[in-house]
Amino acid sequence: MSITVNIFYTGENGSAKRFAQEMERSGTAELIRQEKGNLRYEYFVPMNDSETVLLIDSWEDQEAIDRHHASPMMETVAKLREKYDLHMSVQKYVPAQESAEDKKFIRE
Repeated sequence: MSITVNIFYTGENGSAKRFAQEMERSGTAELIRQEKGNLRYEYFVPMNDSETVLLIDSWEDQEAIDRHHASPMMETVAKLREKYDLHMSVQKYVPAQESAEDKKFIRE
């Protein structure tokens, strides 16, 4: 079962955006995308909070997340979090069964 983790990185004076930009520019984000079991790794900026960046990070299963957390890549990420003095909040999700009622509101 896939797992999606939303990580909200918050800093000051644009530090969260600079963190995400460095993750992309350095190739670190792309290396994570190439890890076995990664399904999605994308940064977004909330419209109502310019000091926060949202990372949507999806994995095939908990085992894939655990491998990622044990990888040397996490040391790189942790150093960048420290460099930009970021604080985090995390939400973890597993897919829900879509109901017929839900489908009424989804335009494909």
